[in-house]
Amino acid sequence: MSEATQPGRERPPSPPSKPVVHHTLRYADDPLAFVTEVAREYGPVAEYDIGGISFYQLSDPELVEHVLVQENQRYIKGELFQESLGTVLGDGLLTSEGEFWRQQRHLMQPAFLPQMLQHYSEVMVDYTERMLSSWEDGETRDIHEDMMSLTVEIAAKTLFDVDIREEESAVGDALETVMDYSSTSMKRPVDVPRWVPTPRNRRYQQALDDLTEVVGRIVTEHRDDDPDPEANDVVSLLLTFRDDDGEPLPDEQIRDELVTILLAGHETTALALTYTLHLLGTNPEQAATLREELDAVLDSDRPGFGDLDDLTYTEQVVKEGMRVYPPVWELIRETAEPDTVGGYRVEPGQTVSVQQWVLHRDPRFYDDPLEFRPSRWTKTFERDLPKYAYFPFGGGPRRCIGDRFAMLEARLALATIAQSWTVDPTHDLSFDPSITLRPEGSVEMVVNRR
Repeated sequence: MSEATQPGRERPPSPPSKPVVHHTLRYADDPLAFVTEVAREYGPVAEYDIGGISFYQLSDPELVEHVLVQENQRYIKGELFQESLGTVLGDGLLTSEGEFWRQQRHLMQPAFLPQMLQHYSEVMVDYTERMLSSWEDGETRDIHEDMMSLTVEIAAKTLFDVDIREEESAVGDALETVMDYSSTSMKRPVDVPRWVPTPRNRRYQQALDDLTEVVGRIVTEHRDDDPDPEANDVVSLLLTFRDDDGEPLPDEQIRDELVTILLAGHETTALALTYTLHLLGTNPEQAATLREELDAVLDSDRPGFGDLDDLTYTEQVVKEGMRVYPPVWELIRETAEPDTVGGYRVEPGQTVSVQQWVLHRDPRFYDDPLEFRPSRWTKTFERDLPKYAYFPFGGGPRRCIGDRFAMLEARLALATIAQSWTVDPTHDLSFDPSITLRPEGSVEMVVNRR
């Protein structure tokens, strides 16, 4: 019998806490340091209380696999996730559950099939080159802002078949506002109800209205063009779907799915590119190795889908970047059915946390885990690595639907940038970890043409 399924004990070990606030203040001071310390000091299953919510933190690959894969039917996204993102995403793919979620994932799967990736690759390189055309040699740029703009434009063109360049600023601002609101709300034990017209709530509502308007315009344009039932872009798939009774999807559901794709389909890749560029800027030896590969393989040609098999170090750089700074640093689940994890009984309603941040930096699995060492990602290393010691895209049935898309985009965008430009960060990274591992403030770098 594995540890994950042994008869349950009462409660996991817990760090010392204070009356009323429990572990809230320690967590708020530095969430990443707190969860790392809990894992190292209190073992693979530990409990703490944040804002009155009990969390069971799991920091062993076998236990992560138990929750995400083997017993995934016992776990749902849960109330905490719905409270933070449900208002903006509605019943979109990221927040829906059960049979409805399975139907929607199956419906949108064709847009992410491997045979679609070659088609998307041209757009990814074109749009990256378009972004780079605005860079000036020697200027200081907010690279995170650039990557956010780039990835939202790529997501809109590849998955919606629209060019939103003229609207990107408004869409980007709206997405940033709703993400900031959702992330902040997730950390607040007591939050002002959304119906109270505070400045923060008004900005959030305006952002929701702006996103709904843009998405509505995209849907209207596709309808006016008479969507092709053979097309595989997400908008066409949603518009041409008919249920067993011949009924189309409600407009509200189409809106929820498109906003979900815009939000989830761009931020994590933007974060991966931002942090990987920062790591290259602070690790000149690895940056030089990357440039040597790009020069040898591409020979001054622009990167393309057919080059990827030969760009092995480029892929290693992306993987290592997402290991050191995982864009999704934590996954939250809520127990829907009783379970036993790591020898502890888990009752329905219990919040469970598994952290990429902790496991991706665990010295049991990675030598010198804080070092940026892309060359560690050999085939032998990956074969021997426990499966859920590295899970940047989650796992199980709810593994990110766009994982291949994201890896393709990150490799091609990175290759296009690093082929012609170098970056020199002006300051160290600091983080504002919430739903994703967001940077605190701008991520400024001096860009220089090679």
